[in-house]
Amino acid sequence: MSSLFWIAVQGFSLGGGLIIAIGAQNAFILRQGLVRRHVLPLVLFCALSDAALIAAGSAGFGSLVASSPLLLRGAAFGGAVFLGIYGLRAFRSAFKPQSLSAEGAANLPLGRALATVAAFTFLNPHVYLDTVVLVGGIAGRYAVDERVWFAGGAMTASFAWFLSLGYGARLLAPLFAKPVAWRVLDTLIGVVMTALAISLLLSGLGDL
Repeated sequence: MSSLFWIAVQGFSLGGGLIIAIGAQNAFILRQGLVRRHVLPLVLFCALSDAALIAAGSAGFGSLVASSPLLLRGAAFGGAVFLGIYGLRAFRSAFKPQSLSAEGAANLPLGRALATVAAFTFLNPHVYLDTVVLVGGIAGRYAVDERVWFAGGAMTASFAWFLSLGYGARLLAPLFAKPVAWRVLDTLIGVVMTALAISLLLSGLGDL
């Protein structure tokens, strides 16, 4: 049992290292956590999506994704367009006085919020490389029973991270009572989204 526990810890460490990074998905969850809107369904969607992709990779689909440049290229171009548009919206939001408050930021209905985070999740080719190919590929080196523990550790890291991000964001609420804090956050989100869009576009063009 102790050896299986340490295999789970390895999976948790790898999963956490890949998930804890500034990205479109994390920035969106942080913003929703700050306004305390739709936090639980969004957090569960992100964590369950990671879990499904990790499970697929651990079951052997990693090699299929790695050998499908068309899938990754399509996700790269689709993600670049989506992130570019969202980045422009974030910049616009940073300079609209009525949006510089929790009230102005909390107007997304649940359906649109889920659609947005789904796009952030599945139009990012790196999510397939990280979860299906990398985590799934490493999990595939273990025996079946050990693989379950490794994948379970990586999934646990995803749940822990998104729950912490979504519900921990409210600790920053006093800071974001000031309009200037929303201006800075939206500007940073715009920068992150634009940089990711350019990166994905260059990645897609490089594969042609």
